[in-house]
Amino acid sequence: MEQTLQAQAAPHIVLLPSPGMGHLIPLIEFAKRLVHRHHFLVTFFIPSDGPPSEAQKSTLESLPSSINSVFLPVSLNDVAEDARAETVISLTVLRSLPCLRQELTSLVAKATVAALVVDLFGTDAFDVAQEFNISPYIFYPSTAMCLSLFLHLEKLDQMVPRDCEYRDMSEPVQIPGCIPVHGRYLLDPVQDRKNEAYRWVLHHAKRYKLAEGIIVNSFTDLEGGALKALQHQDEPGKPPVYPVGPLVKTGSTAESKNEGCLKWLDDQPLGSVLFVSFGSGGTLSCEQGKEVRNKMKDLKDAAAAVLSENGSSTKALSQLASKWNNNEGKPCSLQI
Repeated sequence: MEQTLQAQAAPHIVLLPSPGMGHLIPLIEFAKRLVHRHHFLVTFFIPSDGPPSEAQKSTLESLPSSINSVFLPVSLNDVAEDARAETVISLTVLRSLPCLRQELTSLVAKATVAALVVDLFGTDAFDVAQEFNISPYIFYPSTAMCLSLFLHLEKLDQMVPRDCEYRDMSEPVQIPGCIPVHGRYLLDPVQDRKNEAYRWVLHHAKRYKLAEGIIVNSFTDLEGGALKALQHQDEPGKPPVYPVGPLVKTGSTAESKNEGCLKWLDDQPLGSVLFVSFGSGGTLSCEQGKEVRNKMKDLKDAAAAVLSENGSSTKALSQLASKWNNNEGKPCSLQI
């Protein structure tokens, strides 16, 4: 009886991930922290156009009893086969809202729901949160730099003529708090402004200001400039940003692997390790793999130069930075 009363008193957090394991797993790690460190109850409402995959079922079944999950069925039979992922994801979330409304009606009757947290393509659910007077939040699983681009996208869209693609701009794009980036290296879904996928990305980016807060899976030591810009309240209505990262998959096996990885990193010379993210897809194309290998060679050459200069990295790193800034080693454009 006492445990039941405690469960009723504990605040409840509702998490609405976009479709796909790449969106579900980061929110699961976030949910674990909410439960273990802050004693919240959590319910996942998962939009889906079919039965859950084996990966989804096994992952969700392994979670503690204080984390529940409900699938929200939708139909995508009328969506074009060549529709891009951002379009499909956005439509899946949008069409799940009637089911979400029904499930929330049941949940709020028996629990205190403190917040509805969506990820980067779930902002249409904010309308349902408003109906129930539930605080809407965004969990942004990617980098602070990408988040800064999302928050800047509406202004960028207004500044650049409609008949011009970002990849054709002569000047780099100035993302607040970040180094300038040539338009051809921006995220894949913003490369074709005529495509419906771009319109969906822009739609969500405009609605980010409706959130009461944005939770980003990053940390100051990794992205200090971007986070400083994100947390600077220079615009009316700009949501506060909470860097909570790094959130990584945990468990006995994962933790032992992480310990070995961290020990190896601690043993490396300062500034000698290059981090490469493979995105939620987990793979690179042959061309991207070749680019990474070329960069690794550049890094090895720079490290050798550092050692040959009695530990001074100034010259070697300046040469490397100059090479990359001149596009002799072009960065990969990865889909997040």
